Amino acid sequence: MNKINLIFFLLLTFMSSKAQLKVGDPIPSFELFDQQGNTFKSADHIGTPLVIFFYPKDHSPGCTLQSCHFRNNYEYFHENEILLYGISTDSIESHKDFKQKHRLQFSLLSDKGAKFIKKLK
Repeated sequence: MNKINLIFFLLLTFMSSKAQLKVGDPIPSFELFDQQGNTFKSADHIGTPLVIFFYPKDHSPGCTLQSCHFRNNYEYFHENEILLYGISTDSIESHKDFKQKHRLQFSLLSDKGAKFIKKLK
């Protein structure tokens, strides 16, 4: 996989309308907190291969399956130096529990209030 500015992988099952972004499109700048309360800044990752997937809710059956699929294939991302992040509107605390319970190797970002998600519509 070629390194492009930002690879933006959308799984938008939670959105009522389709996003207009496609894989490889530039994304709006954003800052979100991960499950540890650390700030993730998209501007810090320009030029870095990056996969971001969206999911509606921690611990729901479909979202657990989706996140665990990424977990089970994490080695591919790691070997290819691709950073992987999941985003939902759940709280930092919920993300921390979800990540730990399912042994997810990647960070989960909290978009409380769906501020970033709304930028994509």
